[in-house]
Amino acid sequence: MKPRTIIGIVFIVASLTKLATIWGVIKWSWFIKVSEEPWVTYFCICLLIYVGVSLIIDSYRRDPDQWLRRPLPIGEDGKRICCSVRYGGDEYIYRGETFHGARLDAFCGGIRMDLREAVITEDEEIDIHTFCGGIELIMPTTVNVEVKSQSFIGGVGNHAVRTTDPKDPTLHIIASNFLGGVDIKN
Repeated sequence: MKPRTIIGIVFIVASLTKLATIWGVIKWSWFIKVSEEPWVTYFCICLLIYVGVSLIIDSYRRDPDQWLRRPLPIGEDGKRICCSVRYGGDEYIYRGETFHGARLDAFCGGIRMDLREAVITEDEEIDIHTFCGGIELIMPTTVNVEVKSQSFIGGVGNHAVRTTDPKDPTLHIIASNFLGGVDIKN
């Protein structure tokens, strides 16, 4: 267990223990002292619970091992990859392979695709569909990115830097998001 997780658990347990002593569930006279304003005590308890939960969630969110590294799933045509995730997270990293487009589906889960070392020589298309999920694309700086999206309570964030050479290949991203999103960066 990570230190952030332990600290978060300590905050939550301390807050709930204080709340139990205020309500009379636990009889600890040394822990029952209430300030002059009860709302201050309740505010502090809520704040500690919030900080504790945030620490626990953040410790797992920043964990690089939360993503399952998988081999590239080549589709029926032998070139384009097809990735589908349900209730989990997958990571696909290109290490010098040629990229010929992709279809990415995320249903209550996430996909991270790292294309920084991919060989992209011509215009390609990435077809994305999300439902209560998210997709993170890490692009090389040698390609342009064009986005077309239809989103309902979701969206696409394109933070990729455009190249100045018009001869560079373009990745066309077509995204359909329903309560989900796509993050594109370099």
